[in-house]
Amino acid sequence: MKIQRAGSRPSGKGPAQWFTGTVRIDPLYGIEAPSTMAGNIVTFEPGARTAWHTHPLGQTLIVTAGRGLVQKQDGPIETVLPGDVVRFAAGEKHWHGAGPQTAMTHIAIQESLDGKAVDWLEQVSDAEYGRTQKEARS
Repeated sequence: MKIQRAGSRPSGKGPAQWFTGTVRIDPLYGIEAPSTMAGNIVTFEPGARTAWHTHPLGQTLIVTAGRGLVQKQDGPIETVLPGDVVRFAAGEKHWHGAGPQTAMTHIAIQESLDGKAVDWLEQVSDAEYGRTQKEARS
């Protein structure tokens, strides 16, 4: 058994090449062989979001606070709330983040394949995010 105490790993700022807006990443646990799974708590300030990205073995998000938005490529924009669980399939292009007025926090869990957990792609533009707001309200 291993207990990793809350606050024992430092928070980090979400890098600008992967995120738009203010994002804080709090590591929960890293990969420990033979597992390839890692988890983080990610907090998005209003308007903040990830870039488009994929995960070779998929990703699970557990929304813990606020009101967020998620979208897979060519899919509808969905509003997510605390308690919602979002599962993205392996290789599924997607983004996630906060709504325009409310922060959102989620736990993100993903596995690595050959040492890689994510492939970062282009940023979600302000125009795409603006369209997202209209679609998520309807």
